[in-house]
Amino acid sequence: MHQSQAEELRGIDQSEEIRRVYELQRANRWNMARTTAEQRIARLRRIKDALWDRRAELHRALFDDFGKNPGEADLTEVLPVIAEIKHAIKHLARWMKPVPVGTPTLLFGTRSEVRREAKGLVLILSPWNYPINLLFNPLVATLAAGNTAIIKPSSKVPHTAAFIGRFFAELFPREEVAVFEGGVAVANELLERRFDHIFFTGSPRIGKVVMAAAARHLTPVTLELGGKSPVIVDSAADVQKAAERVMWGKFLNAGQTCVAPDYLLIHEDRLQPFLTEARAVLERRYGATSEERRQSGSFCRVVSRQSHQWLERLLEVSVARGAQVAFGGGSDPEQRYLEPTLLTDVEWDSPIMEEEIFGPILPILTYRDLDRALAEIRAREKPLALYVFSEDQKAIERVLSNTTAGGTCVNSMVIHLANPNLPFGGVGQSGMGNYHGEFGFRNLSHERAVLRQGRIDVLRLFYPPYTSRVKQVIEKAARFLT
Repeated sequence: MHQSQAEELRGIDQSEEIRRVYELQRANRWNMARTTAEQRIARLRRIKDALWDRRAELHRALFDDFGKNPGEADLTEVLPVIAEIKHAIKHLARWMKPVPVGTPTLLFGTRSEVRREAKGLVLILSPWNYPINLLFNPLVATLAAGNTAIIKPSSKVPHTAAFIGRFFAELFPREEVAVFEGGVAVANELLERRFDHIFFTGSPRIGKVVMAAAARHLTPVTLELGGKSPVIVDSAADVQKAAERVMWGKFLNAGQTCVAPDYLLIHEDRLQPFLTEARAVLERRYGATSEERRQSGSFCRVVSRQSHQWLERLLEVSVARGAQVAFGGGSDPEQRYLEPTLLTDVEWDSPIMEEEIFGPILPILTYRDLDRALAEIRAREKPLALYVFSEDQKAIERVLSNTTAGGTCVNSMVIHLANPNLPFGGVGQSGMGNYHGEFGFRNLSHERAVLRQGRIDVLRLFYPPYTSRVKQVIEKAARFLT
């Protein structure tokens, strides 16, 4: 067992420790880069086994920070990480092999390949909403690719951040994986240094800060951001299934999910049937009365008082501007509880439509013409996710062909990120770069072009001086190519 982080940092200035660990990892990066598939797999197995063994400790930390039910913690935090690790273990040896590529005629006598090599030292700045899932999965890609990692978990979830610090301090020497807890000052201190890749998950506002810091060193970044992800319920949708799945995807983690639907666009003929089904679903899952829902152990809390106050104010202002509470609206500031809430009569210029909600409030807008609804979506920033419910394949294709998003589910919610064979990432304002499975391995690797010259060297026919004979050869080559 490695010395615990608390023991290691006792009496040591944080800035000095950051400098020391940074230099340790910089010196160790070539050792990590040269590791075999078996060595990397051993590291991944170590994480997987320890995470499973320490689930009870993690459950307690997540409950203390969120009031999160252990079942939801396993479903959204533990199991996705274990699945990601098992996928990487199964395929890593193949991912690491050089990939042969074809040879054009003019380069006859050569052979070429793409080698995926470690980038070096990676900084992972992880968010608070899924503090395990959205930290461990980027780390899986980082270690699978042969990099070292410095991790900065969010200070908004102090109990879980402390768990993360203990977890990695006991599994890895700090020259391989190191955790630094703390707030903005620690993040800024880390961003002053030159990394080989920065992986950030969070808001677009902070993403711009991270990207600006990375630009000073020309450091590549992966930015997993967010935005107002729409869900469309078409006139041909199965309303019962749509209500069941949207209510799950929206109110999972109390709406604090980067791929949660931020607003719902529903055909006007489907609004009332949908509301009826949605109310029944929410009452069945969380309680038939407001008090039962407040007491439910299956609905977690807003992360902080500040966030809770902001959501309360957003709801209040939106209602004052004409929105109607169709379900929910209850609040308990002491518990940081906000009831699952459905808002109707919402207009495009409503306050709640101005920025990402990141809480348990779902604005509902109606439409009559699908093309006009899609035009409204396109007029806004590109979302991290877009969802469509319909049994009409032509309507589904219209949505896919006339919008863009980081990812999309058809007749489902959120679960696209659980498939390691799909890339997960944003586009435009919702992010850049992607990960999961081989996409993450490649993102955290440098794809190096390697060409090997054999005994036959066609290129020598084109060497100067450019005599008439050489010019004739060039002319023949040009005719051949065109």
